[in-house]
Amino acid sequence: MNLTASPPPTAVASADAVRLAVRGMTCAACVNRVERALRKVPGVQDATVNYATETATVHWLAEHLAAQASAQAPEQSLVQAVIDAGYEAVCQRDDAPPAEPDPHLWHRWGEVAVATALSLPLVWPMLHGAVLAVWAAVLGGCAGVGGGGASAGDMAMLPPAWQMALATPVQFWLGGRFYKAGWAALRAGTGNMDQLVALGTSAAWGLSVWLWWQHGEHAHELYFESSAVVITLVMWGKALEARAKRQASQAIRGLYALRPTTVIRQGPEGDVEVPLSQVLPADLLVVLPGARVPADGRVVQGQGHVDESMLTGEPMPVAKAEGDVLTGGTLNQEGRLLMRVQAVGAAATLAGIIRRVEQAQATKPPIQQVVDRVSAVFVPVVLAVATLTALAWWWHGAPLQQALMNAVSVLVMACPCALGLATPAALMAGTGAAARAGILIRDPQALEAAHRARVIAFDKTGTLTEGRPRLVACHVPTGAAPGWTGPAADALALAASIQAGSEHPLARAVIQAHQLACPGSSLGLAFAAPWPMQGVRAEVGQGVRAQRDAGPWAGDWAIASTRWATTLLGRDPAEAGWPALAADAAQATVSWLLWSPPGGGAWQPAARLCFADAPKPHAAEAVARLQARGLQTWLISGDRQAAAEGLARQLGIAHVLAEVLPGDKARQVHTLQQAHGTVVMVGDGLNDAPALAQADVSMAMANPGAGNDLALEAAGITLMRGDPLLVEAALDISARTTRKIHQNLAWAFVYNVVGLPLAALGLFNPMLAGAAMALSSISVLLNAITLLRWRPTQALGVNSELTVRSSTG
Repeated sequence: MNLTASPPPTAVASADAVRLAVRGMTCAACVNRVERALRKVPGVQDATVNYATETATVHWLAEHLAAQASAQAPEQSLVQAVIDAGYEAVCQRDDAPPAEPDPHLWHRWGEVAVATALSLPLVWPMLHGAVLAVWAAVLGGCAGVGGGGASAGDMAMLPPAWQMALATPVQFWLGGRFYKAGWAALRAGTGNMDQLVALGTSAAWGLSVWLWWQHGEHAHELYFESSAVVITLVMWGKALEARAKRQASQAIRGLYALRPTTVIRQGPEGDVEVPLSQVLPADLLVVLPGARVPADGRVVQGQGHVDESMLTGEPMPVAKAEGDVLTGGTLNQEGRLLMRVQAVGAAATLAGIIRRVEQAQATKPPIQQVVDRVSAVFVPVVLAVATLTALAWWWHGAPLQQALMNAVSVLVMACPCALGLATPAALMAGTGAAARAGILIRDPQALEAAHRARVIAFDKTGTLTEGRPRLVACHVPTGAAPGWTGPAADALALAASIQAGSEHPLARAVIQAHQLACPGSSLGLAFAAPWPMQGVRAEVGQGVRAQRDAGPWAGDWAIASTRWATTLLGRDPAEAGWPALAADAAQATVSWLLWSPPGGGAWQPAARLCFADAPKPHAAEAVARLQARGLQTWLISGDRQAAAEGLARQLGIAHVLAEVLPGDKARQVHTLQQAHGTVVMVGDGLNDAPALAQADVSMAMANPGAGNDLALEAAGITLMRGDPLLVEAALDISARTTRKIHQNLAWAFVYNVVGLPLAALGLFNPMLAGAAMALSSISVLLNAITLLRWRPTQALGVNSELTVRSSTG
């Protein structure tokens, strides 16, 4: 279904989801209000609003979309619901970057400058007196200086008319946004920060006007400066907040910037520059040196090196030649490449990465549900506390203005901005930093569970090993056993000749070993058999047979499993006359090269071929690092017991579960959960998907060409590079992000728990309360964006200076 919004027409993120940019939210209460408005729209299944990114993600019921197939785009009703709630909204295209958190940033700073200029003369007497008092204290309490400070402060007070003239524009012009947003919330029957600011500052301004009317020019206890300075401080806080939000969203915006806007397409008319939006699968595109690869595809002509650090976090460029895969967003460092497009737009790898990061940033972790429940009743409770504060002070004999000012301090102090920013700001920064290192965190629940992990369970093939067999030994018989009399190099060449053209993993391993052993051989896709064979045929489940009609070593040949070799030879081929197996081949898969001389001679062994799946370079170090964190490491594999135990010994893994069927892996993970607690499962293949779904924290390695899309979808964390060291890095950034969320929430709650009583007791005047409120929001954001400095350790092979580059490279 083509979903559009007007104006202009836009596409949504998926068939059942719409993403909206929402403007005008000022606190956590606004988030709850927008969510409630969206959920009331017919057909909406769920709606999640992110205060830090100022976005809303709405999921439709499938039956509703089916019913609307021929009707007007249903997201129109979502936009209208947000507008009716008192905010601004617009649909965002799937391929459009998120809007700036504050699109009028310089305009807002201009308003802040005007508000500051108007408020400074009002607050200057207090600042002047404070400076002189400090100066007097420094000089040892000199009477002359001290007295001068007090006198100067009194003489610096502006006349009431001037105070009103300066404060009124700040209150009603620059502060008009608070009245507008507060009134909209009141009409909707909810409360928000704007109401608290508007009520508090209006009370201070109105009380000052009343006192001036009562006492005329002799009125000294006026509070115009409180109303103006509180609004100015809130504006400063919002401006700094917007700047910090922009920093926190820099990583995701950088991912969007990796896509070029135009490409060079090759066609009958030659090379033509066209917009990226016009590119279709099967198009031929030219990628010049220094340009970004515009889409997913394969090289059909040319060679060069491509920087894939945005995808994997690996800084070393990767050589590319004909037939190699190219990923959109990577940087062509050298060489002119001609590529054929396989996927573009929403189907491309980069779009998938962006979707996963945005999903993580838009999804609320369980701890945020507590914040939502608190913020839903926060504003009414604060209004009640402020009212009780005013009544209590007045009841105990305080002047009316003092009672009102204490109530104003409560209203200003309680603005719940920090509560709304605590979780999403940390999620934005943490997931953005992780994505830059090749770690995609799509499930916030994984963030909360990671720091409780007790067990790390690994799949074997493709996770801890390379995922492809390699030939680790080629032995010829010794004199103790009859058989082949030629050198091992000839036996390997004959085995490679038999396997030429086969796509079987063991066949490719033999061919690659021969090419590496012969300096003159090419490692290209084509392979020329050194000794051509005839009549090559596969014996299903047993091996391959072939004939060589003439030349050296003519006769019948076979590459056979141990069982078939025993049948052909009439005895166990491994009885005697073979070199001892090396450590890396002790648990290897063994095949046999057999030869029968021309004329129907008896079969005799020519070579023993040992294949093993080599451990990944950093696998042992990764296991050691995890164990140093106090985690148990387990190997859960469907491979033979001997092979699994051999790899476990090699890597230092203490616990092994071997010969586990794919359907039983999830049951084994469940058993570990019951016995040990939180389990992290790391896998890479289709057979790992059930176990990944069962685990508390699931990680999938996106090995290139592995076809493991289902595993990636089942996992909460995707490792874009098949390096086991990224497992520890993912746990580290997950734990750090969770810790930042907890720190932010603790600060937000403590701020209100401590600040509200102090304000109610009269220990904070409105200006100090406004400064404290702004400081709370800024401190939460600053604490969150420290995560942007996180980098994996240098042992991961990740450049600590790695940053997301612009589309120009």
